[in-house]
Amino acid sequence: MSIESPADDAVEHPAARATELASDLGDAITELPAYREFAEAKEAVEASEDAQERIREFEQLREEFMLARQTGNATNEDLRELQAAQEELHDVPVMADFLEARSDLELQLQELNEMISAPLSVDFGEKAGGCCQD
Repeated sequence: MSIESPADDAVEHPAARATELASDLGDAITELPAYREFAEAKEAVEASEDAQERIREFEQLREEFMLARQTGNATNEDLRELQAAQEELHDVPVMADFLEARSDLELQLQELNEMISAPLSVDFGEKAGGCCQD
């Protein structure tokens, strides 16, 4: 029978400690003003009938465009129509607020990723693209 101190647990169970720290980091992120602003902006978009209607219209046009492109029938006019629909969607005030809040949060998360990755000499935020990338 042995008596272990919390420091012994961290040494003996590094995976458990890393998981605990990751959970703590996730909780801390939800406390960031940028995250709260993002969550509020997302709720506003979800509650906006105008934004939801424009999202549905844009998604329908996007699906039609993707299908036309796959079949070789997409035109420059189709692309312009899709881009115009996207611009109209982004011009909806709640959507513009959401996009700005998302961008701000992504910047903060990127900074955190860089801090986490720095001592590892690996950027885990990047997508794995195979072994030994330069």
